[in-house]
Amino acid sequence: MHDIHLANQIAKIIQNYAQKNGLRQIKKVSLELGSIIEHGQAIESENLKYNINLLLPKVEIEVKSIKGDEWKLVSIEGEPM
Repeated sequence: MHDIHLANQIAKIIQNYAQKNGLRQIKKVSLELGSIIEHGQAIESENLKYNINLLLPKVEIEVKSIKGDEWKLVSIEGEPM
């Protein structure tokens, strides 16, 4: 359940970015994910990808593991309006 919370936050950021930058359809999103603990459990990259795809189907999600305790949105690719 903790993965869906972060996935929801990320999906909202992605959607806002797409709207502000005139993207009609989001194709690919690249993220970096460190060691994040929410509600006593580590967020796993595969679970995060799965949950983002529940919220944003048809978007290719790429997650790269990094050192540290944060996540970062690296890039968003899409089709312009």
